[in-house]
Amino acid sequence: MTTTAAPAAQADPAPRPPASQGRPETPTPAVAALAYHGGEIVPVSTAQVPLTTQALHYGTGVFEGIRAHARPASRELVVFRLADHYRRFLRSCRLLRLSPVPETAEELAAVTVQLLQRIGVHQDTYLRPLAYKFRLLPGSPPGVALRGVSDALSVLAFALPPYGANGVRCTISSWARPGHRAIPVRAKLTGSYVNSALAMDEARAAGCDDAILLNNRGQVAEATTANVFVLSGGQLVTPPVTADILEGITRDTVRVLAAALGLPTVERELDPAELLLADEAFLTGTGVGVTPIVEIAGRELGGGRPGPVATELRRRYGEVVRGQHEQYQHWLTRVPLP
Repeated sequence: MTTTAAPAAQADPAPRPPASQGRPETPTPAVAALAYHGGEIVPVSTAQVPLTTQALHYGTGVFEGIRAHARPASRELVVFRLADHYRRFLRSCRLLRLSPVPETAEELAAVTVQLLQRIGVHQDTYLRPLAYKFRLLPGSPPGVALRGVSDALSVLAFALPPYGANGVRCTISSWARPGHRAIPVRAKLTGSYVNSALAMDEARAAGCDDAILLNNRGQVAEATTANVFVLSGGQLVTPPVTADILEGITRDTVRVLAAALGLPTVERELDPAELLLADEAFLTGTGVGVTPIVEIAGRELGGGRPGPVATELRRRYGEVVRGQHEQYQHWLTRVPLP
């Protein structure tokens, strides 16, 4: 069969800018002047690692993303589910034979509170704990290994603005989410996020904000750094942990909040066609909060506007993380500021 090329006048238009670019630009996230590194709080400019750092070569590190929210009226920050994040962080560490010091969730939380107080900034802050394989121990040869290498811990803080208030456009990525037989996908391993970076780059090149990845069975897994929910037939549906997803802390939070609104969540395999037929869809994650999806693979959802359920859950989540609901105070760690 022969094909005829389309005339030049019918060439595909340039990709549209991501939906998030339709809002006023926000400054590039700035790193705070201080960080926890090498067992103490030091200027970021001095917190350096050598070129021989093993994690730099092989991706042998783990990380977390944690948010602290400002409460100007009470001159404090409230950190959301800090202990839960550090418990997951330590589970990830065990998989890579990392033994960070401090070594308990409570000790790590105390370091984080101290760092925020030393930084002293009255604004929303994103925290990035990072544990990684560092230097070869005496007698250990270079190479890919988890033994014979020392461990290190750093905690950075960033200014990170809210994301996706007007909704985001997603593509379905040509890159597959790695399977659990290849890497432990329930852990936040630094090396595995090459997959997310490739998928995000592909999405941005297509004029989208994010990408939804399928697993090796062709079912929906998650977005590049967020879990996926859809509203279909009056039910909230999200892929199960067996779909090779990260067990998101925000995902768990949203399930609790949705249940309180009389909307239980069903965990089941999600076919990609269901994304396109959903009444609503949204992303959840520490970085994105609750972000409505207004378009998937070039098809609008809900007329291209955030749906009412996603909008309400986004509003409720925003109130909870700032301490405006008494029944969820146990999720908050308060950080008094000068």
